[in-house]
Amino acid sequence: MRQLTLFNPSTFPVTAFVLPFLLFLCSCTTTEIDEFRQSSTSINNADETIVILGRRQNNNYETEQSFVGCVADVVSRGDNSITVVDEQEFLDAMFPFFEPRTAPMRTGHLEQLMSMDVAAERLDEFGIEYIVWLDGITERSEQSGSISCTIGPGGGGCFGFGTWQDDSNFEAEIWHLDSQSSVGSISTDANGQSYMPAVVIPIPLIARVEANACNGLGNQLKQFINGT
Repeated sequence: MRQLTLFNPSTFPVTAFVLPFLLFLCSCTTTEIDEFRQSSTSINNADETIVILGRRQNNNYETEQSFVGCVADVVSRGDNSITVVDEQEFLDAMFPFFEPRTAPMRTGHLEQLMSMDVAAERLDEFGIEYIVWLDGITERSEQSGSISCTIGPGGGGCFGFGTWQDDSNFEAEIWHLDSQSSVGSISTDANGQSYMPAVVIPIPLIARVEANACNGLGNQLKQFINGT
């Protein structure tokens, strides 16, 4: 008989037989959104666009491209939608001005960038009105529990229980291209507990932390730029 351990060993409670039914209602997230506005905003959705970029200058982490794409998708759909330039298309067209080592970190750097005719012309071609910088990460913590799987002549199965905490912290800083200034920022903090009970097979009950952070930040960003 062969035994595989999928989580770090720890004590497994007897009540795990009923937990799969109870924890389904507990796998949820809490999301908080804060907005800081420095000046009024508006956009002409007919011919003005925005671009949403992920900060990737941090040595410890890079803002995930999938999260940037998720926020862009939320902003570009539904009521009061805004045209969002694809991040990779923008980076390719603006090379090398927005590469990690050369991208403007502050609005003062944006003023220097706009003084270059070739950069200003490319931005004008896209019709960019606002640049949105996303910075953040999702971290996993408080992982506990154990799940063991056995394989034998009569078959196999898994038995145990695991849980962990996910925490998504992201901030969007909005730059107005014409005034070359920051008009405000939006931050989101989403956290939730996920569970994986296993009786014969593991049943993941995943808290949709990053998805909730994306939806909350995207909808708030859409309202912010539209001035609503």
